[in-house]
Amino acid sequence: MRFPSLRLPLLKLLSFVFILVSMVSCASSSAEFGKRGYTEEGKASYYSRKLQGRKMANGDLYRRGKLTAAHKKLPFGTRIKVTNLQTNRSVKVLVTDRGPYTKGRIVDLSEAAARRVGSIEEGVVPVKIKVLKPSRKR
Repeated sequence: MRFPSLRLPLLKLLSFVFILVSMVSCASSSAEFGKRGYTEEGKASYYSRKLQGRKMANGDLYRRGKLTAAHKKLPFGTRIKVTNLQTNRSVKVLVTDRGPYTKGRIVDLSEAAARRVGSIEEGVVPVKIKVLKPSRKR
C-alpha cells in the first residue's frame, strides 16, 4: 500500500530541515576578545591637548598627531578600526594606552584620529571598534 499524500509533506519537511541546517552552519560566530574580527560598540571620546608629551601606559609619549587610542583591556599594539556610527567615517589606530574610565565609553582617540572620524566638534560619539590585527605581545 502506498501513501502518495504523505510524500509531498515529507519532502517539504526534509527541505526545510536541510535549509535550516545550512543556515546554522553558515552563521558567523563572534570573534574571541582581542582576536581578529572582535567587535565592540559604545562611545568614543578623545584626548585633551594638555596631555601632549605625557607618558602613556605603554611607556611612549602621547603625540596628538599620531593615530593612537586607549582601550581598557585590549593589549598594547593591537590595531583596531574605529567607525563613527553617526558619520560612518573610520580610522585605523594602534592601542597604546589604557582608558577611558567613564561609563559607556570604550575608546579614547588621539586628536588626529578623532579628526578623521569627525568627532572633534561632538566630543563624544557612538562608535564601533573592530580588531584588525591582534597584538603580538600576550
